[in-house]
Amino acid sequence: MTTPPSPPAPSPLGDRATAWLRQRLGRAVVLAYLLATLLPLPGQWLRHPHPLGPHGQLPLHITPLLLGLVLYAAGLQVPVRALGCLLRRPRALLAGLALHLAAPLLIVPFVAFLLRRTPDTDGGSGLVTAMILIVAMPVAAGATVWTGKGQGDQPTMVGLVLASTLLSPLTVPVTLQVLAPLLSGGYAHSLTTAGHSLSSGFALIGVVLPCGAGLLCRLALPAPWLRHLLTGVVPTALLGSLILTYANASGALASFFAHPRPLLLLAALVVAAVVCALSFAVGRVAARTLRLDAPAASSLTLACGMNNSSASAVLLTTTLPDKPHLLLPVLAYGLLQKTAANQVVRTRGRRPPCPAAT
Repeated sequence: MTTPPSPPAPSPLGDRATAWLRQRLGRAVVLAYLLATLLPLPGQWLRHPHPLGPHGQLPLHITPLLLGLVLYAAGLQVPVRALGCLLRRPRALLAGLALHLAAPLLIVPFVAFLLRRTPDTDGGSGLVTAMILIVAMPVAAGATVWTGKGQGDQPTMVGLVLASTLLSPLTVPVTLQVLAPLLSGGYAHSLTTAGHSLSSGFALIGVVLPCGAGLLCRLALPAPWLRHLLTGVVPTALLGSLILTYANASGALASFFAHPRPLLLLAALVVAAVVCALSFAVGRVAARTLRLDAPAASSLTLACGMNNSSASAVLLTTTLPDKPHLLLPVLAYGLLQKTAANQVVRTRGRRPPCPAAT
């Protein structure tokens, strides 16, 4: 007589919270936008620095801390040992990284040319500035979530997130410097200032270090400690990403409703949609040209289309604090890239397992 298998142990509360949030993440983002529309004051409070210390000499910036939490959690979830498969098959990684770096130089000049034909007094330089700050950013850590949902090439996507993030202190300022001549007025100077802030520490401290700290913790901690840390950090980071979305949306939407500009809103949506569609299209065409299998093609396409819009919003707020309306195209791109990612991964198949090294 055989003993029936024992029932599986119940998952920890943190795991259940993570699964619950991920299943409802799309609706939660919409709710964050709605809350920013109806109750923007707490979000505006989060966006401003708050003095610490007896004489207020230490300003506390909450939104960069939230961004760091999200990136730390992303690094903590990286299957580092699975990257060995990627090193033996680097074609998709190298192609994806090259396309991610080249896509802004292909797409932004075309969009800037179209906007110069509009009656906007600055030739659309404000919208182009926002788009440059989006497409120049590293691959979004959230792309790994979409890759997992679509049963795609997870090691390649993880490698693209890590490589683009680690290279960002060098690549992002160069991209901003190359594209700055497309702008007119003070926007070119603001973009150059943003490039200097990135090269002087924002990309390293705000993007690379949190992600690297997560990776080191995953490698250094014993498995039981790592499991406990994951069950606490991952749902907290998901909540942090929603709060960051709410704070960024509060700045943009509050400014819009205080001084409604329907044409600006329409232009922001159209420009974000055009740039998003072109970014994903470049990745899809490149994947077909390289004849990659479906999972690797999915990762390549997502790497071209999904950028760290949270980092873009934080940098835009820091660089142009007097122009919160420019967050509108950033927020629109953040929503549109998730919708496009869902379409990319929905029909992808699973890649064959990497052969073991001999």
